Amino acid sequence: MGVYHDGFTFAGNFAYMSLLAVFSFFIVAAAVVGGFGQTAIGTDFVEAFLVTVPPSVAGALHDPINDAMTARTGPLLWLSAIVGLWTTTSLIETIREILHRAYGVQAQRAFWEYRLTSIALILVSVFFAMLALSAQFVVAGISEFLGTYFPVIKGGALWLSLSNAIPFLVLFATLYLLFRLLTPRQYRPRQYPKWPGAVFISGWWLMITGLLPVFLKYASNYQLTYGSLAGVIITLIFFYLVGLGMVIGAEINAALAERPSRIGQDE
Repeated sequence: MGVYHDGFTFAGNFAYMSLLAVFSFFIVAAAVVGGFGQTAIGTDFVEAFLVTVPPSVAGALHDPINDAMTARTGPLLWLSAIVGLWTTTSLIETIREILHRAYGVQAQRAFWEYRLTSIALILVSVFFAMLALSAQFVVAGISEFLGTYFPVIKGGALWLSLSNAIPFLVLFATLYLLFRLLTPRQYRPRQYPKWPGAVFISGWWLMITGLLPVFLKYASNYQLTYGSLAGVIITLIFFYLVGLGMVIGAEINAALAERPSRIGQDE
């Protein structure tokens, strides 16, 4: 595929699907955790996600996501979750197509098989997010214990640094899981590394999160250009850049996967 030829097109598709899927995913999460009687965890999911995006994007998404999660209850919530599950799988399939193009492989399984795999991946992601939130509470307890019995260690500072690191560790783990599961089957063995792409995208995400507010500071007239849609446009730009990083990360893994085969051919 190449980043130059199709990468920008895939980045645009990724941005659009991300904006749709981010609401759908949290509706699905609200339904799942609500089934376990842990409705409040849905709000914690949102807060944990918003920590990983620029403040302007977080501000644009915070209230709409919370409204979408709390607007429905009972059977209507589950109906919305089913629709949201389908929408979210479309984003997963976009990532799968990016990986297939990067590796130069055509889809070899039926459409419904890919969709079922995506649904399972989304549900696993919800439970994975629950574990990540539990880890935050564990870290908070450890920090309080160290601060109480080892005053030399500043428990508050330790908790702050670890709590900020956890969302990005979860981000890396999620990206690595995506690459492991969505990479074409013939390139899934360990001899074809998946972590370089996940590391690149995580670093790319961090860089965008840090630099986008700086850019907006010097481009303050964007609010005059887009008016009330400014927050939506900035969110799309953020997801577009993330999508471009996703394409580059996939190309990195694909390029590394070609090295063993080329070495074998030379021999």
